[in-house]
Amino acid sequence: MYTSEPFPTAELRAAPPHELVATARRLLADRVGAEDVTLLLADYGLNVLQPVTHLPHTAEPIAAHDGPAGRAFISQTPVVEARNGSTPAHLVHLPLTVRGDRLGVLSVRLPSGATDAATMLQLTDFATALAHEVTTADRDTDLYLQARRTRRLTLAAEMQWQLLPGRGCARQEYVIGAHLEPAYAVGGDNFDWSTSSDHLTLTVTDGMGQGIDATLLTHLAVGALRNARRAGIGLADQACLADQALFAQYGGKAYASTLLLQFDLDSGTVHAVDAGSPQLYRQRDDTIEQIALEAQLPLGMFEETLYEEQTFHVEPGDRLIVVSSGVHGALAADGGSFGERALRQTLSATRREPPHEAARAMVSGLIEHFGSKDLAADAAVVCLDWTGRASNTERHAAPAH
Repeated sequence: MYTSEPFPTAELRAAPPHELVATARRLLADRVGAEDVTLLLADYGLNVLQPVTHLPHTAEPIAAHDGPAGRAFISQTPVVEARNGSTPAHLVHLPLTVRGDRLGVLSVRLPSGATDAATMLQLTDFATALAHEVTTADRDTDLYLQARRTRRLTLAAEMQWQLLPGRGCARQEYVIGAHLEPAYAVGGDNFDWSTSSDHLTLTVTDGMGQGIDATLLTHLAVGALRNARRAGIGLADQACLADQALFAQYGGKAYASTLLLQFDLDSGTVHAVDAGSPQLYRQRDDTIEQIALEAQLPLGMFEETLYEEQTFHVEPGDRLIVVSSGVHGALAADGGSFGERALRQTLSATRREPPHEAARAMVSGLIEHFGSKDLAADAAVVCLDWTGRASNTERHAAPAH
């Protein structure tokens, strides 16, 4: 009844940015007899999946961690839901992900019996293509950005979310998942990464202060680090140049605590500069240890600070977790600290979870400890699962596919 040819994704690429959902609905109706198509995007707090509709985006959201759509989002695998009625049908929920960055779910209602393996494979590929187009469309329309928010962002949060590279990244050698709270009022916390053929550079920055002042400080710090990194400068010198940029602007009155990490994808050697308060933990099998790096001055505290690199090693199966001061130093309403014990308990409980869920669970535990979603300070968590790369010998000896 329906063609088995690949979906004409060129039509998605040619569609106006705001008409991606309508184009997807038409293509899926023609190719697989889809009776309904809904694009659901995860909100900034990763609490709900919001349908993309025309303004003012009043369609009812659904839970991001419960139900069939939530399972597809968490598991990153398609979930088929049987729907009984006058006309039996299946509702297929497909994860929308771009290089490890989870955007949401595409829900497609199909006639009963239309969920054969070939169709499911086509739908999965189509969802991936749509995810890439949504990411590209964000440059030209506010539609998908508006659909990600359950309420208005503060100006500081708006600026911070635009500064982030995403909330996840995946390659053969590693998977990154990150989470940031309070999502709608975040100020100074930031995470950033960049990957190349042989290296991954990862930074976590905690700008001093709150609100727009912290955001402006963090923007300058991240911009300076990116500028130095893109000039091909080494990790310690990246910190030095960013330090100079901040001191030139603020004269030591404001500074940014930053942890800089650079991974060698071949060897697993990690070069690190600890310029402030973010803390780093490593889980190896069932052992959790804080990686004690030499504490150096935050960026911008003094003029022309010199920074030195340290090294440590990661092995396949290792998990690294970076937490900002808003996590490890958070206080509850009664004055009690979240503390290392609670942090370690959360890490142990989420060891089998994917990095995205481990990072989210860490912040959820913090919110429960604090007693409110309105945290007193920004909280950033970055979780990285390291697979590593086979040795050159092993790669060369591997059979061709």
